[in-house]
Amino acid sequence: MRITEWNGYERIEFELDGKEGLVVLPHTFAQGRPWVWRAEFFGDFDHADMALLEQGYARAYYRQNDMYGCPDAVEGMRRFQTFVTRVFGLSEKTILFGFSRGGLYAFNYAATYPDQVELLYLDAPVLDIRSWPGGKGVGPGAEREWRECLAAYGLSEEESVYAEVSPLNKIEAVAAAGIPILLVAGDADELVPYSENGALLVPRYRGLGGTIIDIVKEGVGHHPHSLEDPAPIVAFVREHAKRHHSSE
Repeated sequence: MRITEWNGYERIEFELDGKEGLVVLPHTFAQGRPWVWRAEFFGDFDHADMALLEQGYARAYYRQNDMYGCPDAVEGMRRFQTFVTRVFGLSEKTILFGFSRGGLYAFNYAATYPDQVELLYLDAPVLDIRSWPGGKGVGPGAEREWRECLAAYGLSEEESVYAEVSPLNKIEAVAAAGIPILLVAGDADELVPYSENGALLVPRYRGLGGTIIDIVKEGVGHHPHSLEDPAPIVAFVREHAKRHHSSE
């Protein structure tokens, strides 16, 4: 392990299964030793992540590049969570942030291991591989990433049409577990079209009795992510984390 100073906090870097992992520790932990796990793009548009770190929530990241939330990625994530909760004494349940393609990681993980996830914050999330990187809808997709994605899932182009591997195919499992979701997205997102991703999740999740709050940014594209004022995100996390820790 390598310990460094990062923005005034202690950052611990390590390898697990040959992949980079890291944990940033707060100066003083909030009750229950909660932690925010950024599924992808650690450090990008991290207004909320930093605000929560200041309030006692650890930050974590595990590099799963080019795996697109496939089953192997999900199992690697489970090993990572087991490791960091044991080594750093973090809360057994994690707070998962899924930005862009990180939505695939975060949601598929929650669907597979719902008892390990406290809540989801999804930001301009990819929720259907056919939308992105497949480009099978109104968006352009990404050819190289689509080839990588198909390989990660072990799918042919033809099989991808019917394969139920995306988050939108797994809504019931997450809703049944009662995992609260905050979704932030721009309605002018051309890369990961909101109409093919978040806009489909919200009514279905509510229809299943799930708690989901959506903040749709009018006229905003895929970037910038998050909110310049992270207060609504922080409030959502604190409210639902507090419910969990007060029940322990």
